[in-house]
Amino acid sequence: MTGIFYGSTTGTTEALARDIAARLGVGAKDVHDVGTASADQVRGYDCLLLGSSTWGDGELQDDWYDFLDALQKEDLSGKTVALFGCGDGQSYPDTFCDAIGTIYEALDTTGCRFVGAYVPEGYASTGSKACRDGQFVGLAIDELNEGDRTEERLAQWVEAVKNARP
Repeated sequence: MTGIFYGSTTGTTEALARDIAARLGVGAKDVHDVGTASADQVRGYDCLLLGSSTWGDGELQDDWYDFLDALQKEDLSGKTVALFGCGDGQSYPDTFCDAIGTIYEALDTTGCRFVGAYVPEGYASTGSKACRDGQFVGLAIDELNEGDRTEERLAQWVEAVKNARP
């Protein structure tokens, strides 16, 4: 069973979360805003899709801080985790989608299995902490400057996650 947990200030990441849910057949009751969710809700899911926008100089969306602290204390052993996020690669090329890199770092030692990494072809920005070993750790979307590429990137990432889910 898949649960989607997102943090969104302007609605862009929320819209992305709902689009991902629709494409994967995840019901509305399994899509959670981390601003009102509890980290113990992840216990009921085998697969977690975690999404955050990136703010300022590479910060998480505000609601993620407390949620991520609590999530790190959960036993994520055996869970599949895929990350997605939104950022501004033109104005903030060095911190583009850093939030998903921050979530990745925080959960890297929790026993989960990450899926959905990919080579960042066609991106203007690839120098952030969202990139590891030449790949984005999750879906990186720039609706402001590269909105014309969102559909293709989203479709490819969703297909990869679909094939990797338990």
